[in-house]
Amino acid sequence: MLNLNSDNLMYFENDKDKLLSQLIQDYATELKRIAYLYVNDLAECEDIIQEVFISSYKNLSNYRHESSYKTWLIRITINKCKDNRKRWSVKNMIYKSEVFPVETNDSAENQYIQGLNSTEIIKQISILSTKYKEVLILYYYQEMSMSEISEVLEISINTVKSRLLRGKGMLQSKLEGGK
Repeated sequence: MLNLNSDNLMYFENDKDKLLSQLIQDYATELKRIAYLYVNDLAECEDIIQEVFISSYKNLSNYRHESSYKTWLIRITINKCKDNRKRWSVKNMIYKSEVFPVETNDSAENQYIQGLNSTEIIKQISILSTKYKEVLILYYYQEMSMSEISEVLEISINTVKSRLLRGKGMLQSKLEGGK
């Protein structure tokens, strides 16, 4: 995997096709996981990821290098997922509980959480409000730090902490059979 740091950014900016290809190679799997956790439908997830990379390609010249490409793409993905969920047709679809496997080197905490019954966890995360869902997805599934989440979501770190704590509490309550 090529590191897209400031030393080689100038090389890639002259060739949008190569840069897009590298971004797809480096981040498509992670972005697909995020999108799937939002929409719970593999076909919709793949459509969203296509839209993300089309949008990023069109806007590469506007990229201001204020954050990493990964952060920028995650932000685009979250926005596309939110747009997708607002559509009337999506609101009226029945929940599909199929989960596709993604190969990762998960932490011990994530392996334990996944071992509990990942389908049920995904289902419960999917019905949380967006503000809790996005923080939980980025923290546990993307293993982002609170400061990275703060940057991606453009909220304060204290808000991230609060949403993470409340989201975990709601998730735990739902998984233990609470309301």
